[in-house]
Amino acid sequence: MKKVILIASMLLAFAGFSFAQTTTPAKPATTHTKKDGTPDKRYKENKTSATPATTHMKKDGTPDKRYKENKTPAKKG
Repeated sequence: MKKVILIASMLLAFAGFSFAQTTTPAKPATTHTKKDGTPDKRYKENKTSATPATTHMKKDGTPDKRYKENKTPAKKG
């Protein structure tokens, strides 16, 4: 009787292993937004990794020399 119970439990165990889930389901990408629909910058996925290189312009379209990225390097000598 012990052998029958042992064999039956092994068959049930192997049947359970065959139906086991092998891969994890893909987690959907979520973006946290504010009530007005803009991305919430408190969360990592909404932050930009590097600040974009912007050039500050005057109203007439010329670069504004008050900002470092618009200044030309001074020549030595």
